[in-house]
Amino acid sequence: MNRIYSEDELAFAESIRSWVQKNLDPKVRDKMLVGGQLTWEEKVSWWKTLHSQGWSAPGFPPEFGGTGWNIVEQTIYFTVLAEEGAPINNVWAQNMMGPVLLEFGSDAQKELIPRMLSVDDFWCQGFSEPGAGSDLAGLKTKAEDKGDHWLVNGQKLWTTNAHHANKIFLLVRTDTTVKPQSGISMLLADMDTPGIQVRPVITIDRKHEVNEVFFTDVVVPKRNIVGKPGQGWDIAKFLLSNERVGIAQVGLQKLLLRRLKNLIESRPRGDQYANEVRRLEVDILGCEVSGLRLLKAEKITAQPSLLKLKSSEIIQRCFELAVEIAGLDGLPYDEASQLHAEHSWLDASVASLFSEYCESRAYTIFGGTSEVQHNIIAKAALGL
Repeated sequence: MNRIYSEDELAFAESIRSWVQKNLDPKVRDKMLVGGQLTWEEKVSWWKTLHSQGWSAPGFPPEFGGTGWNIVEQTIYFTVLAEEGAPINNVWAQNMMGPVLLEFGSDAQKELIPRMLSVDDFWCQGFSEPGAGSDLAGLKTKAEDKGDHWLVNGQKLWTTNAHHANKIFLLVRTDTTVKPQSGISMLLADMDTPGIQVRPVITIDRKHEVNEVFFTDVVVPKRNIVGKPGQGWDIAKFLLSNERVGIAQVGLQKLLLRRLKNLIESRPRGDQYANEVRRLEVDILGCEVSGLRLLKAEKITAQPSLLKLKSSEIIQRCFELAVEIAGLDGLPYDEASQLHAEHSWLDASVASLFSEYCESRAYTIFGGTSEVQHNIIAKAALGL
């Protein structure tokens, strides 16, 4: 970090690091540093700890819980948290719904922000559908104007943590007479509203994190529309493009690099992978420098998409290399069988490695697929 940050910024980073080391549950840190799976309660407990410190949404205006840190300090904060093994932040509040309500919400909707940051409310995102993932303009979930309310029918898919959420923000089609992008609106709804049903989707990594959400004659109050009818497409673009802080996910990359080095040290003949790890380290440094240039740039063009592409590839390479290093010992196994007991040199990261590798395949999909990013780059940078 000392190659690209000022002395004041390095001192700021150390103050954050010192606080995290004192306040993060060592059991949680140990899980994160070896790839263990956190419980929902462990994640929420950490989010509440950050909130009590006033750090749950550093980029927000001070009157809504912000810290007053500049953009580089915010980036340092998120990077240090990830490096130290802290659970991923509550991005649904910090990077998604919170900024949307600050920009487009009514005064009454902005009053939802404090409970969002304290995790008294937890929000999930209802965007993707069976026939509308990267092509959100193809969504079919419909909201009919019934005078004093919207009547919602349809289905959402890949809805992360919907089984934990008590609130949802969703894109719906409110007008079928205009071009697809112009007929989309954003609504807010309570998850316990009659007609909302959540069904689990167990992914290839054997986890239950995403869900299907069905809407059958769901009544949503008229006041729960964000912005104006037909403004949903613009709001969605704002949501997906406003994440300037941490756009390169450098903290996660550094954590994965740290885990790779530990894995190499624990294995016989692990040093044969040293050159691959050094190449990753150089690429991660490149992402960090490029991310800082982007944060300080007055004009942003295709750079976020370039960083998103590179970051996704680096994260996938980290897991591919980890699986290669672990070999057959990284394959799934029955935890009750004590299959690894005879291999004393194996650490706990191997036990969940294949699951994490499977999950990493989604990095080039969520947040805008690599194909979509290539299109954005072509339009913005090449004028195509």
